[in-house]
Amino acid sequence: MFYANEAGSLDEVRSFTKALVGAETNVSSGLARLGLRAGLVTKLGEDAFGRFIAGALRQEGIDTQNVMFTKDHSTGMLIKSKVTSGDPEVEYFRRHSAASTLSIADFNEAYFAGARHLHFTGISVALSPECRDFARHARQFMKKAGKTVSFDPNLRPKLWPDTQTMVEAINEASEGCDWLLPGIHEGKILTGYTSPEDIASFYLDRGTSLVIIKLGTEGAYYKSADAEGYVKRFRVEHVVDTVGAGDGFAAGVISALLEGLPLVPKRSNAATPSAHWLSCQPETWTAILRDLSWSPFCSAPARIRQVSYPCLFLHRWFHKLNKGELGSFGDNSNNPYSLMRGLSKYMQAYNADRNTGYFL
Repeated sequence: MFYANEAGSLDEVRSFTKALVGAETNVSSGLARLGLRAGLVTKLGEDAFGRFIAGALRQEGIDTQNVMFTKDHSTGMLIKSKVTSGDPEVEYFRRHSAASTLSIADFNEAYFAGARHLHFTGISVALSPECRDFARHARQFMKKAGKTVSFDPNLRPKLWPDTQTMVEAINEASEGCDWLLPGIHEGKILTGYTSPEDIASFYLDRGTSLVIIKLGTEGAYYKSADAEGYVKRFRVEHVVDTVGAGDGFAAGVISALLEGLPLVPKRSNAATPSAHWLSCQPETWTAILRDLSWSPFCSAPARIRQVSYPCLFLHRWFHKLNKGELGSFGDNSNNPYSLMRGLSKYMQAYNADRNTGYFL
């Protein structure tokens, strides 16, 4: 991706910066930085952009042994504007890209058999009929092998010939997936329903085990065969850039579910430091996060994803604190700022030991 260094229309911007992006790449990077082994399956052109992407993936700790190259097609790209409010303008240059030629002939059965989970998005489904067949084959293979599959619709109307084709293909791709992660507006387009409850039920009836709907400023809604509910939003004073927020959300949800963590943190035991922290007022959370604004991607601008990822690290830290895994870095005080000191010590020790980002 090339992101604008100045606000304005894309045709007027003079300066851009190159960075590694993409929904699947963002999720893979998030999972790797949260301590899970993650690999990316794609096809790149034998060009400068392809070499850049492969190198950046390796720097993020993402396995690239199933990243393929072709001389016949170029690496896809996109450009993104910089905005002071609202969503940025994005233009895609992915038609007939190397990734769009990924087909069932490229499927590496041994590689997929060695994984316990598959995550894919509607972008892969949108690139070409061949890529769509590959995604379907991979999903069916993983399900037959007893593995879990998650799917983020990630609607990109610009990549589809028309809305009806998009809706039919995305809904077909979601069938049989264990965890579905649509946004509320995507759910409305895909199902024709307007309420989160009805949207979730639509997909549960089609074989999905768990539906988690992103509601933006309203938080999220989840529903499975035996549980449902709303989770309040995390309050943020100033949203700088919305791009990548859903990918950060996906990385947090997938990693937590793979680790066997509860979907919604329990708050009944107020005697534990983590329970007390989770019950703090939003103003306290905002004050803490103001001191924890970092970018999880070394190749992406620091202003991007400052909202989602600190929450993921804090979630991991709370879990380890509650299990007594932090040793001398834990603080038994119920004062959130005392806990913050313990978190700061743990972050420093973790980075010195691992020489990586702020994630477990």
